[in-house]
Amino acid sequence: MGADIAISVQNVVKAFGQGAAAVRALDDVSVDIRKGEFFTLLGPSGCGKTTLLRLIAGFEMPTGGVILLDGADITNLPPNKRPVNTVFQSYALFPHLTVAQNVAFGLQMLGQPAAKVKARTDEMLALVKLDTFANRKVSQLSGGQQQRVALARALAPAPKVLLLDEPLSALDLKLRQAMQIELKRLQTETGITFVFVTHDQEEALTMSDRIAVMSNGNIQQVGTAKDIYIHPKNRFVANFIGESNFLTGEAADGALKLATGETIRVVGLKAGGKITVVVRPEQLRLGAENDGDLKAKVRTLVYFGTDTHCYLSLSDGTEIVARLQSPASGEAGLAEGQLVGIRFADSSVQVVED
Repeated sequence: MGADIAISVQNVVKAFGQGAAAVRALDDVSVDIRKGEFFTLLGPSGCGKTTLLRLIAGFEMPTGGVILLDGADITNLPPNKRPVNTVFQSYALFPHLTVAQNVAFGLQMLGQPAAKVKARTDEMLALVKLDTFANRKVSQLSGGQQQRVALARALAPAPKVLLLDEPLSALDLKLRQAMQIELKRLQTETGITFVFVTHDQEEALTMSDRIAVMSNGNIQQVGTAKDIYIHPKNRFVANFIGESNFLTGEAADGALKLATGETIRVVGLKAGGKITVVVRPEQLRLGAENDGDLKAKVRTLVYFGTDTHCYLSLSDGTEIVARLQSPASGEAGLAEGQLVGIRFADSSVQVVED
């Protein structure tokens, strides 16, 4: 284990139930989380991301495998013996206490001197920009303010790792977007390792230094947001992160031959036989009917303000979506029923595993 690794999860298995009825929530999962990074566990409901977070926190014990923190085995330690704190979806604040009393609570339980507790509480409230709210009851705060109190309380004891279990899910869209930026700021300023659980790809892309995409108790891919978006390892990752077009056909002479008889060049393609490629909607370019790699018919146009989504179909019925900037030079004036040509930049077409 390298000196820069905060958490090392090694071959971890978590099964619920016994015998043939047992369900594996995590199936031989291994991942290293670096010190001082914002690391996100991303995936749909039931993929195992929250189970993995609870194992790191100590709220669940693994069926097999090892969890290390700073090189020390914490696999079987109870939660109060681990130098980690957790921010829950519900915030779990004490409604009868003031903001300052909520933040100070954990420090008092650790037996720290009153002067040190007061100084640290003031520091944390300033960090989350709630220093003027110190004497208010948490019941008098908005959802976003309550979340910041929960963050301040969790950060106050200076944990080595902060675990966050979908803490933004209860907030409305604009507040959630604002808090995404706030969370990243807090992580950068404190230098604490954040491990964040979400099913929301926008949250993951906005905040994360690295992302682990999970499905069916396994980690499908780990990488930066850019790496995962541009070079998805398989169809699941490509489909879960952003919008995608998938085209399947036969590989030959460095190109993909579709059922329509048309071909798309794929850079670096060496394999033969049946393959699937992915191309992102914003990487398609539309032109005149005979100007492109493929010919398609415009089915539907949906205006989203900054973008227009153009839903197309190939001659065999395969559906494709293009995302065009509004207005897009040379692509304005599209009409439903119109025949267009689709062009693909060489680097935009990626082969993916099924």
